[in-house]
Amino acid sequence: QVQVVESGGGLVQAGESLRLSCAVSGSIFSINDMGWYRQAPGQQREPVATITSADITNYSESVKGRFTISRDNAKKTIWLQMNGLKPEDTAVYYCHANVKRTSYMSQNYWGQGTQVTVSS
Repeated sequence: QVQVVESGGGLVQAGESLRLSCAVSGSIFSINDMGWYRQAPGQQREPVATITSADITNYSESVKGRFTISRDNAKKTIWLQMNGLKPEDTAVYYCHANVKRTSYMSQNYWGQGTQVTVSS
């Protein structure tokens, strides 16, 4: 089995910072892309930031310049440093990992989500 566990959410005021962590564990051959997605009430889940195993990153336009995604392949962990938070960043943040459990098969896994609330 594979587990994806997020941590680091909370309640902050606008302009403040938070750092989310996501650790993957279990029966793993390797991990391909990882990333952070978010879902606000009544809205669809949307990508926030993704990172490949070669540390190539991609950000949504709404967070570019404010959020930074990073990765430690040895620790099977990614982080999302969120600076200059805005009320519109309020959402449940989910970690995603595309995991290879064998050399020829990969599967998508999701964490349980962590709530980020930004007050104005």
